Amino acid sequence: MNPAVTDIYQSLGVARRINAAGTLTRLGGNLMEPEVLQAMVQAATASVDMAELQTAASKVIARVTGAEAGIVTSGAAAGLTLATAACLARWDVARMAALPDTRGMPNEVLMVRTQRNSYDHAIRLAGARIVDIGHNDRGTGAGIRGLEPWEITTAITPQTVAMVFVATAQTVHELPAVLQVVHAHGLPVIVDAAAQLPPRGNLQRFIAAGADLVVFSGGKAIGGPQASGILVGRRDLIGSALLQMMDMDVNPTSWSPSALVDRAALSGVPHHGIGRGFKVGKEEIAGLVCALERFFVRDEVASAQALTARLQAIAAALETQPGITTRLVTGTELAPIPLLEIDAGAGAAALVERLLRGDPPVHVGERLVESGILTINPQTLRCEDDSVLMRCLIESCRSDA
Repeated sequence: MNPAVTDIYQSLGVARRINAAGTLTRLGGNLMEPEVLQAMVQAATASVDMAELQTAASKVIARVTGAEAGIVTSGAAAGLTLATAACLARWDVARMAALPDTRGMPNEVLMVRTQRNSYDHAIRLAGARIVDIGHNDRGTGAGIRGLEPWEITTAITPQTVAMVFVATAQTVHELPAVLQVVHAHGLPVIVDAAAQLPPRGNLQRFIAAGADLVVFSGGKAIGGPQASGILVGRRDLIGSALLQMMDMDVNPTSWSPSALVDRAALSGVPHHGIGRGFKVGKEEIAGLVCALERFFVRDEVASAQALTARLQAIAAALETQPGITTRLVTGTELAPIPLLEIDAGAGAAALVERLLRGDPPVHVGERLVESGILTINPQTLRCEDDSVLMRCLIESCRSDA
């Protein structure tokens, strides 16, 4: 345990927790490696031109993702807002100044009905009006059909500016058809891939398929600062997004824009944009770039094998306790992170409560709690956490006996 981290939390009276639930934002995201922390510390010791720094980061992001350009954002949700703002305003300075007021301008963003979620706020925040398309027959069990191309075509009007596609292992097969139809109408597709890492190949998969903008979280699998993300894609849209995020309290005669900005396409120098509240610090940019490069070269197979071995040891310890059964869910190509399921039956919810009241408090995955299943995700477990986790689980199970 890092003494400095322990001291700051203790001084604030904040309990350190065992996070076996995964890279959840409410639990602080992923844990950062020392090299990433060092990059942030170095960045904090000097002043830089933030536009120049974002331009330099763009080169790294583009190399890793295969995109034309990319910027560091203050999280994936901020990336969605900036992506939407870029599609709404493009290089129109007057529209940039008006957002989120989109009266008098095209403002409709298409979304598949079954992909709507609470992160819609990030899209509507830019001033967009979301238009549902498709039916929910498959989701409700009333039928087997999913999204069809004619449903997209029918929904496109002169008011349409983009389509947002939420990528998951279950939806990604629909993306090629979506891209084909939307691009035929000259409109961009934004892919929300915030939690679609690993596998590492997804960094390039959606861009290679033809997506115009893709959003990833920086504080989850990549292992960057929690309040970071990346927005990648077409250079013109990335430039517009960056321009609407930057500090634009500048002298128009001496303003030196990022190389990502098409100065000739602008009718003037914009004021602060809709993304001004999403500013990202030099420390986050440096940390994210460092983490991204390390994530890109990491041996995913060896990492998954190491995590699997740790889960097997945890399972072996738990199986010695009466009434506890476990199941190892090995990683797949689309979801490389192995998981350990604990069958707690009708007592699953009560077990969660006892774990949270323990010392230290322990968080486990609750997605299947109504089915009596708790999940151990090893991504945010340090090796020294394993024995503590096993102890807390065994003690909490015994207290129910």
